[in-house]
Amino acid sequence: MIDFHCHVDLYPNPDELVQRCERAGLYVLSVTTVPSAWRGTKALSGTSKRIRTALGLHPELAHERESELGLFDELLPEARYVGEIGLDRMPGTESRWPAQSRVFRHILASCQRDGGRIMSIHSRRAIDAVLDELESFPRAGTPVLHWFSGSQTQLKRAADLGCWFSVGPAMVRGRRGRELVARMPRARVLTETDGPFAQMDARAAQPSDVSAALRNLADLWSLSVADVNNILMGNFRKLISSAVGSGAQSSYFGDEVRF
Repeated sequence: MIDFHCHVDLYPNPDELVQRCERAGLYVLSVTTVPSAWRGTKALSGTSKRIRTALGLHPELAHERESELGLFDELLPEARYVGEIGLDRMPGTESRWPAQSRVFRHILASCQRDGGRIMSIHSRRAIDAVLDELESFPRAGTPVLHWFSGSQTQLKRAADLGCWFSVGPAMVRGRRGRELVARMPRARVLTETDGPFAQMDARAAQPSDVSAALRNLADLWSLSVADVNNILMGNFRKLISSAVGSGAQSSYFGDEVRF
């Protein structure tokens, strides 16, 4: 199973979480919210072949941490994955928009300059602006839209741009989310949890909770859970094999993916 968007470092006991993921054989993309957290978060996974740490600067922190863009650029050659990045237009954040835009644009330009990255992207209430920027930096890499919540028209535009989508249990439970997922290109869907921010049964979601997303997708796609897992693992292999940029090569051994 795959959790392609999880904030491992923000759990109360991240070392224990990493051990549970290893025992369960989960693939986890551990996203970060600021560049200064990347090295410490990367150290949490140790020598794991199944957990990777993405270099990020979250849009909600962009106005406070714009000064870390120099560090982002310094670390980028060491990072195969970038996230969490993006834009957020929640009410009351209008004054932060210029900083968000500058930070997102800078990150996309840096990724493009360094050969491209697989990017986990936040787009809450800002889908069109995110897609506009992606169009402006077509060689920034492969965008994976985390917890997409736009319209059907925006979904089509994102799909036409080659975006991927990571969906969690909460998204696939609701009617609107199910309608969106039903229209997503099945060959470009992955699972995520967004833990510990997302909730499952009144508790912080754990990477293992992607099993609920698998069951929901099986119901939505009228397939068995095993068939859905096979589709998602095939998607994952395809995405990872397309990785570009410094240090981004991947390989396979048996049925396992080294990413």
